[in-house]
Amino acid sequence: MAARINYSVQNTLCLLNPLNYPVNAKTTHFKTGLNFSKNLIFPRKLKRPTFCTCAVSNNDRQSSEAAETFVLTTPLYYVNAPPHMGSAYTTIAADAIARFQRLLGKKVIFVTGTDEHGEKIAAAAAAAGSTPSQHCDVISQAYKTLWKDLEISHDKFIRTTDPKHEGIVKEFYSRVLDKGDIYRADYEGLYCVNCEEYKDEKELLDNNCCPMHLKPCIERKEDNYFFALSKYQKQLEENLRQNPNFVQPPFRTNEVQSWIKSGLKDFSISRASVDWGIPVPNDNKQTIYVWFDALLGYISALSAEKEQPDLQTAVSSGWPASLHLIGKDILRFHAVYWPAMLMSAGLDLPKKVFGHGFLTKDGMKMGKSLGNTLEPNELVHNFGSDAVRYFFLREVEFGSDGDYSEERFINIVNAHLANTIGNLLNRTLGLLKKNCQSTLVVDSAVAAEGNALKDAIEKLVEKARIHYENLSLSSACEAVLEIGNAGNAYMDENAPWTRFKQGGAASEAAAKDLVVILEAMRIVAIALSPVAPSFCWRIYEQLGYSKDHFNTVTWSGTKWGGLKGGQVMAQPKPVFARIENKTELEDEAATRKPVKSKQKKPQAQVAAEG
Repeated sequence: MAARINYSVQNTLCLLNPLNYPVNAKTTHFKTGLNFSKNLIFPRKLKRPTFCTCAVSNNDRQSSEAAETFVLTTPLYYVNAPPHMGSAYTTIAADAIARFQRLLGKKVIFVTGTDEHGEKIAAAAAAAGSTPSQHCDVISQAYKTLWKDLEISHDKFIRTTDPKHEGIVKEFYSRVLDKGDIYRADYEGLYCVNCEEYKDEKELLDNNCCPMHLKPCIERKEDNYFFALSKYQKQLEENLRQNPNFVQPPFRTNEVQSWIKSGLKDFSISRASVDWGIPVPNDNKQTIYVWFDALLGYISALSAEKEQPDLQTAVSSGWPASLHLIGKDILRFHAVYWPAMLMSAGLDLPKKVFGHGFLTKDGMKMGKSLGNTLEPNELVHNFGSDAVRYFFLREVEFGSDGDYSEERFINIVNAHLANTIGNLLNRTLGLLKKNCQSTLVVDSAVAAEGNALKDAIEKLVEKARIHYENLSLSSACEAVLEIGNAGNAYMDENAPWTRFKQGGAASEAAAKDLVVILEAMRIVAIALSPVAPSFCWRIYEQLGYSKDHFNTVTWSGTKWGGLKGGQVMAQPKPVFARIENKTELEDEAATRKPVKSKQKKPQAQVAAEG
């Protein structure tokens, strides 16, 4: 009986992948099941993996013309100093959302960029001994470099010093002026240079300190142009009533409602004391307020590179935005000022504004003005982009504050990426290589017939999809990780290494078990790709797929049944190197005994230990 089953499985392998087998090979049977004689059955030299390069079906991926457009923006980051981890966090989250939406087949326009005007920029440039323009070039490039290192897949990068942006700002200003919503008046009040904003005294701490930057506000009196914000109070209230999901998470809506109900005041949209900015049309003695300027970057970014700056053309290229992703400290500008400005100009409002929490260090918000930033370039250099992306999206509940600890960072990344997912893949591929010549014996759909693991994974995939759509990124990561946990439990419960030794039907069942686990890993590679794209590509590559296939996969690829009998897997190698804790390394070095001699070990012993 054992011989007949061994013959059956071997012939299955031969039929599914005939190129790996000599035509005239004779069959030798062993009680150990699939451990066939390599000299008789397989070529001495292992074949390279057979890469699946199947194109995605037309039904799977919508054409760009028919696809729904999803416009996503990060804030335009202020270039008074190089990027910090708080800026990187917003952009990593936006990138994960953009990648997920692309998996759904949507035409994504992912906008980011830099805000380059204002008093703080001029002061930072002067302190560095450069011109504002030179300073902006350097810092803007620093953002672009970091985004590349973090694998940010933005489609548009707008700089507010771009001439096309200036043209659109002036056109928008003129449209609001024609509406009668801009007027000139004197203003005197307490001004926070870091916020670039006049403050109400009731907002301030002792000694008129800004609660955000903990620095005293200064008395300032200016002759400025004002925007009639108060005129739009009722319309803003009505917008929140009709669109209860306009501001997210829901508890942020309460903050916005509170601001509006307390009574809106007109705000200054020009500065007489700031030279580094866009001049007010017909008044070169004043420059446009940095926020009135920067918010329009979301629209100016949509215009094509070679187009003449034109507001309507930019709007027709993707506005309104599907999602503005911002930090909670700039919620007022995006949920109150910006909608009122758009109402005045007769333009549609963004569909959703999501204000996430702060990353904290020692319990305080990280920020350039506070001087307690976490250096993202250093994190990426030390740990890699996948580790950085995964930790912050998995460990910080999106919308709430989250604290960084290097020890926890290392523990989480090692446990989830290196162990739960990476080690499971490596163990499975190792067993497949040893017992099945790295070849799948059957389709994954067939291998999983009547298998409870398949049903559990399908539910977890759907759970992850819902979490992604609801911007619950941490929960999406958790659902995908549960697939890895389920795979590990399945491996331990079925112990395929033991079944292979038993031979016969047990060997055949063990070979199917490996297909089931590898199919789970394929699904993980798709479902986690918005969060850790390079890590997931390495998993996909180990499963014998090409880069083109990975780049064109859609969320429908998470449906069970992707792996086919006869596919040859790559040679097993770690997809994520475990991060060594400095403390562990120091302890290991301290306890390590000195080696008296360096005798060369026999080659066979070295191979066995490896």
